[in-house]
Amino acid sequence: MLDVFFSVDVEIWCGGWDNLDEKFPDAFSRRVYGRTARGDFGLPYTLRGLREHGLKGVFFVEPLFSTRFGSRPLEEIVGLIREGGQEIQLHLHPEWVDESVEPLLENIERKRQHLCYYTRSEQEILVAAGKRLIAQAGGGECTAFRAGGFAFNRDTLRALAANGIRFDSSYNATRFGLDSGVAPGQVMVDTFECEGIYEYPMTVFDGGTTSLRHTQVTACSHREMEGLLWHALESGRRSFMILFHTFEMLNQARDRPDDVVVSRFRKLCAFLERNRDCFNVRGFEGLSPDPVAQQPAPLKSPVWKTAMRVLEQAGRRRFG
Repeated sequence: MLDVFFSVDVEIWCGGWDNLDEKFPDAFSRRVYGRTARGDFGLPYTLRGLREHGLKGVFFVEPLFSTRFGSRPLEEIVGLIREGGQEIQLHLHPEWVDESVEPLLENIERKRQHLCYYTRSEQEILVAAGKRLIAQAGGGECTAFRAGGFAFNRDTLRALAANGIRFDSSYNATRFGLDSGVAPGQVMVDTFECEGIYEYPMTVFDGGTTSLRHTQVTACSHREMEGLLWHALESGRRSFMILFHTFEMLNQARDRPDDVVVSRFRKLCAFLERNRDCFNVRGFEGLSPDPVAQQPAPLKSPVWKTAMRVLEQAGRRRFG
């Protein structure tokens, strides 16, 4: 049995930092609800799909935006996820720090995009603030974390430990993982422990190109995802981390659904339900960590599947 995490990042982006108050209502509608003329394809659609197939998702919710726009939008997000019976964990995009109405940190004179650009003590304060905001919004006690943009370092893990958070899912070998100071010189692809924190990395794979790719619904065809899940199970992996966002089922213009991604999501849910005797789709609640003794090599996917995905993606870009 393989532990599979269907992780969903819930975050707000207004397309820039000018005229935030004017842009926020539309950004919230599109990024959270996925509103289009053909219906909503965002958070409620995702929650409904998981519920219909009896699957557990992990929703990493970014709360710092609420220090600019107030608690009500965050409470709305948390309420939807709780009503959907899904797990809420903590996600931080510290780009919001200098936008907060009430200062979160002292002497913030410029925007620092990534959490790893902050000192250990600053990270402790921000993690504590995020955890508190989620709890105040009705989300309960967070026990797992993911840094925005996967931009973390060892100080992040120390900050999590100081705040009583046991699990992290910020390591991504395709992003900041190799530069995080965690296990220098190694590519980490399965569960491990560092600084007293249990790390559940993004699952990455080699598709026969020059770089690794992570298992994100918009980045992988259904053929690739299904094959990688079987490969992970057969090779004895402890965990398989899938990435999704609440706005991924919209096209690039965010004005209509991306039918390819909608289909991928529905097929993935049906596949995981159909094979629940092999894949344990779960969250971090009640999790007993089981780190691997030795890191395996990244998963491999056949080149022909990569070629098929490239063609599929080209079609999405042309007609999206």
